[in-house]
Amino acid sequence: MSENLWTRTPLIESSSLSTAAGCRIFLKLDNYQPSGSFKYRGISHLMQSAILSRDPQSLTHLHYYCSSGGNAGIACATAARSMGYPATVVIPLATSTFMVNKIRSLGAFVHQVGASWADADRYLKENLLSKDPNGFYVPPFDNPVIWEGASSMFEEVYEQMEDVDVDEEGIDGVVCSVGGGSLLTGIMTAIERNFTPSLRRPQPPWVLAVETRGAESLNASLKGGKHITLPKINSIATSLGVVRVASRAYELAQRSNVTSLVLSDAEAAMGSVRFAEDENVLVEVSCGVGLAAVYNGELRKVMGSDMSDEDWREMKIVVAVCGGSDVTPELLEKYRQRYSAEAPGVMRRPTDEAVSFDNFAGRRCSQSLGILGFDVSLSEKDESLYSVRPFEIAC
Repeated sequence: MSENLWTRTPLIESSSLSTAAGCRIFLKLDNYQPSGSFKYRGISHLMQSAILSRDPQSLTHLHYYCSSGGNAGIACATAARSMGYPATVVIPLATSTFMVNKIRSLGAFVHQVGASWADADRYLKENLLSKDPNGFYVPPFDNPVIWEGASSMFEEVYEQMEDVDVDEEGIDGVVCSVGGGSLLTGIMTAIERNFTPSLRRPQPPWVLAVETRGAESLNASLKGGKHITLPKINSIATSLGVVRVASRAYELAQRSNVTSLVLSDAEAAMGSVRFAEDENVLVEVSCGVGLAAVYNGELRKVMGSDMSDEDWREMKIVVAVCGGSDVTPELLEKYRQRYSAEAPGVMRRPTDEAVSFDNFAGRRCSQSLGILGFDVSLSEKDESLYSVRPFEIAC
């Protein structure tokens, strides 16, 4: 099995986010992966490596074991189903019923244990994996093979940017969310491989690494000057809920071209709400926190505070839309009602129009978008685009 399981995803220039940010914003849409998030790249890459490294006779009884806050578990279950092997996923009690049901619907065995991912991971190793000689451990983020798979996202970005501007290739900056750190590590790995200094870009792209308050294990480590473990997770962004970021991510984040930023749950939630309004695509708050940094002006403060408006307009920034499955139109409407007053900067527009998720309330019908291999879900109510999800049956 030599072909990768992940999908090459689109890179688009967003007029709405570019207007909000004042520069050229490109969206790397990894919410279009078969599992709904960027996690599928690294997780499926690691799982394929298990097949390549084992004796063919032992593959008959191969069983994957993954600990996860949610999205890595969905990635593991999706890949296992694709390859025809069983999988067991252990998730913490904080993971939503919605996510639990998604993992089970993919055919995986699910155990829900503990207050955090660390508790779930410990249970998996001590009570399940240790008793199965044919088990293969699939961590959610902290593994070099996973980082290698994750790096493919920005390997694609560098290739795709060549078609955007042939005379001025490259990028000026990146925005990404940080949980365990596999996305950040993958991005930094791809930059190392592809960045070539030039008169226009003598330094590597700036990377803005964004976390939610209450799950900021990277930021706390950088501020404390040592790799620390948070006492607990206190954020609605449970997919970012890792008490200790991967050591490699912590190491890379200390480089001069990386800035760590922490935003509130309210800003993360409203980042997802506004992105749904602007792009008609649903992403969970773990992704929304990075988008919020574009909307609320933090991106300009970090990367363009000393630039003229004219120079800033020419900057090319790529936002890693990492996706995530723990989101529904109803949940976003709840976020709007609860958090809009707490994050006015994220929702501020030149012409403030009230947008309601009533447009998404109708039963959805699925229409194939064959060129990408995804399903486009349309609202029957007004035929507006609801979301684009790979292989999701909406009717």
